[in-house]
Amino acid sequence: MLRGVDRVLAIVSVAAAAAVVIMLFAGPQVVAEDKPAPSAGAGQAVFTENCGSCHTLSRAGTSGQVGPDLDSVSLGPEEIQEIVSGGTGSMPSFEGKLSDAEISDVAKFVAGPDYSSSGR
Repeated sequence: MLRGVDRVLAIVSVAAAAAVVIMLFAGPQVVAEDKPAPSAGAGQAVFTENCGSCHTLSRAGTSGQVGPDLDSVSLGPEEIQEIVSGGTGSMPSFEGKLSDAEISDVAKFVAGPDYSSSGR
């Protein structure tokens, strides 16, 4: 009876060791591919300070009356980034006033947290 238990334990030990070896080889690759989600904090701060006086955006707690209401914006971060960088209509260009990173952060914030998960 103990020999049967020993055989089962031997098989379980070999399987566990194989799993550990696989994790040692695959784990670093999986971890390296993880990309942290963009922080809304930086984008929100830039938006509130530079855009909120003109634009309404509930997530930022702003209610500007000059520019469009951005609560229902359907543009992606890339499109928003182009508008912020180059300006459009009566909106001024923020290129040179904000860094590329700040423009990218605010574009991702305005596009919204559901943008990437909605498949757009």
